[in-house]
Amino acid sequence: MKKLLSFFAISVLILALTPSLAYAAKPVSGGGSKPPATSPELVGYDVSYPQCGKRLPTDHYFGIVGVNGGNAATANSCLADQLVWANKAKVGSAQPRVQLYVNTANPGEVIDQISTWPTSNTDSNGNIPNNPYGNTCSGDNDLACSWLYGWNRSIYTENVFKAAAASKGLDTDTSNYIWWLDVETMNTWQSGSTEALARNTAALEGFASYYQSKGTRDSVGLYSTAYQWGEITGNNIKTESNLNGLANWRPSGASLSNAIANCGVAPLTTGGFISLTQYVKKNLDHNHSCL
Repeated sequence: MKKLLSFFAISVLILALTPSLAYAAKPVSGGGSKPPATSPELVGYDVSYPQCGKRLPTDHYFGIVGVNGGNAATANSCLADQLVWANKAKVGSAQPRVQLYVNTANPGEVIDQISTWPTSNTDSNGNIPNNPYGNTCSGDNDLACSWLYGWNRSIYTENVFKAAAASKGLDTDTSNYIWWLDVETMNTWQSGSTEALARNTAALEGFASYYQSKGTRDSVGLYSTAYQWGEITGNNIKTESNLNGLANWRPSGASLSNAIANCGVAPLTTGGFISLTQYVKKNLDHNHSCL
């Protein structure tokens, strides 16, 4: 954010005699060059079910809409209206105007409490996907079922999105959007051992794989803090993982200056890059483009 500067009295006098900054004299030979003008912030916002029924800003250059209603098995009840809002974004940002984010999890340690855990190699579309952990899922809490859980939850979330977009006559092509995986400790994850964290990673790979199967690796990104990512995955991402090289969207506190600075933090996985940073202002998530 810009800071107000104090000037010496003589500087104030000179400014007072200048009609407008637009008419300031050009630097002469041998003098310092004129500093470039500060570019305006082409702000974006992310919204989801907590913003249902609330008035949304209209100065956005891109909008990121949460498809789920707080966890990977629920839907954002006002998704359709928020997609319409996002599609009204202004032109000018390097960011896609409409982006989506989805909740992720791995509840394999509480299988008896959920009905969405896979019990066979067949996914919820009736197909057998190419599971990198083998076609060995039989309902156990293992790597193969963890991966398939993520894949199936992505199928569910895609269907939620398509129904909402179709109801408003909007583009329903999955491959035309970036899908951010929201990786936060507030959702249900496995813990307590290296093997548990590996199963979490497998689930995230399954979430990503489904969207990547619809487009390219560029269609998926990761939203998390370095701390939460480490707590959930243990930072033990194998070289062949499809989580490597992905765009990052990083939370950055409560100021634009922090968000700008965080464009330079280390990515969550090898070969990744920081595409977006988020900051909270007036109880609304703002987003700064690092592109």
